[in-house]
Amino acid sequence: MDKIFLTALSVECVVGIWEWERRVKQTVIIDLEMAADIRKAASTDHIDDTVDYKKVSKRLLTFVGESQFQLVETLTERIAQLIVTEFGVSWVKVRLNKRGALRGARDVGIEIERRREDYPASQAT
Repeated sequence: MDKIFLTALSVECVVGIWEWERRVKQTVIIDLEMAADIRKAASTDHIDDTVDYKKVSKRLLTFVGESQFQLVETLTERIAQLIVTEFGVSWVKVRLNKRGALRGARDVGIEIERRREDYPASQAT
């Protein structure tokens, strides 16, 4: 399996359960791995034959930046669903870091893996 990755995408968003967290944007850091067969793109040397990581990045910046979830679990799941359904990948690993969320720990977050089969109502092509 070929993988396209995006590491340390930093986005400001509203995420948290506490009242103060609902009033201020906090930084989350996103790492992605996406399954993609890159052989056609390697052969044609054309961006339309692969997952365009610039488009993925822009879409995530918009989606996450406008989101207002209480739990990082929900935000992470929605990111995975967006990647699978909108970009047609068969598998994605999403790691979301809410750096500084817990006193005494540098990093706190979630890591999930999802497949196309996990979102049957919106089958990606």
